[in-house]
Amino acid sequence: MNKILGLDIGTKRIGISMSDVMGLIAHPVETISREPEKSAIEKIKQICKDNNIKTIVAGLPKNMNNTIGLQAQDCINFTDNFKDEYEIIFEDERLTSKQAEYILSQTGHKYTKDKKLVDLKSACLILQQYLDRK
Repeated sequence: MNKILGLDIGTKRIGISMSDVMGLIAHPVETISREPEKSAIEKIKQICKDNNIKTIVAGLPKNMNNTIGLQAQDCINFTDNFKDEYEIIFEDERLTSKQAEYILSQTGHKYTKDKKLVDLKSACLILQQYLDRK
């Protein structure tokens, strides 16, 4: 079985997580800057290549009424850069950032000073939600 990559795609940063080889547990990899976008795309592709990734689970920030808004469309557009090489699965990520902030606050992390932590934890939550359902 191959590892699966998880992405929390934001306008400034991208949180990256990865599953174990059994596809049971998501763990954090890193948070990268989205700009320049070409560099972010190449970094993600290199992580995929280095880890024999075949599937990418990308968080899709739907509106609360279940519609696709500007942010969700931006995520879809970003993942178009990977669709020829990898299977792309969209995972509803509504409220994962709030959930990540809560978890980080409960564990004593100062997430308000380092938003990268929230993006990284959100990427793990998105991927873990997919793995649990699968």
